[in-house]
Amino acid sequence: MGDVAKDLASGTLGGAAQLIVGHPFDTIKVKLQSQPAPLPGQPPKYAGAIDAVKQTLAAEGPRGLYKGMGAPLATVAAFNALLFTVRGQMEALLRSEPGVSLTVNQQVVAGAGAGVAVSFLACPTELIKCRLQAQSALATAGPGAAVAVKYAGPMDVARHVLRSEGGMRGLFKGLVPTLSREVPGNAAMFGVYEAVKQYMAGGRDTSGLGMGSLLVAGGIGGAAFWASVYPTDVVKSVIQVDDYKNPKYKGSIDAFTKILSSEGVKGLYKGFGPAMARSVPANAACFLVVEITKASLG
Repeated sequence: MGDVAKDLASGTLGGAAQLIVGHPFDTIKVKLQSQPAPLPGQPPKYAGAIDAVKQTLAAEGPRGLYKGMGAPLATVAAFNALLFTVRGQMEALLRSEPGVSLTVNQQVVAGAGAGVAVSFLACPTELIKCRLQAQSALATAGPGAAVAVKYAGPMDVARHVLRSEGGMRGLFKGLVPTLSREVPGNAAMFGVYEAVKQYMAGGRDTSGLGMGSLLVAGGIGGAAFWASVYPTDVVKSVIQVDDYKNPKYKGSIDAFTKILSSEGVKGLYKGFGPAMARSVPANAACFLVVEITKASLG
């Protein structure tokens, strides 16, 4: 139970660090992903990431960049504790003998297993977050008008979905693309993280690496997550913010094909820049805090 407690504590603190550093980038990513395709001859609502930041600050102030943070903040402890605890238990199952470091391939398997577990917590959390982040991008208000607000906050989103969108089933809208993101994404992230650490350490014993090396490995691992699964995240976002009564998409495959046919491959990478800009510092902070916490707990 000592190892489980360490994983719980380190995952919780690491997730908090990741959220604080990365949420503004995530907000811009979701806004770019969820903005409607412009009519022929019309410009999109946001010309790019910088324009989305400027418009968000002008319309909503700095708080707009942290919109939707309540939902992941409320569950960040559970999410990251679950992620790192399941990964830790998977490591214990895969380890040939106590104290032996895992191979990169074993870390890939451990990451995939952790991804399955966290998907069921991530899906409703991300649905609430995406609804709050995207509502200004989806608003039909004209230039200069106040931002249309549909939801007052995370609990308001949850109440609306439970009451009007099929109850608990509504909160798990987008579960398939969430699984399709979390399983391969975490496999890539933990595998690359371990590979970079072992490369810098010159072998499987990475216990002597300093904070700088851990930051680099964590940042590259986070980048590997998004580079490997980004189109799936776009599909997840558009499905989760889709109108319940008049849906634009019938499911994940339909969303993928419609985005591809109307916007091309570029449409599947909307918001990729902010996602990658977020992933490096956010995951670097997360892994560093996780490693420091585990070391301090002995």
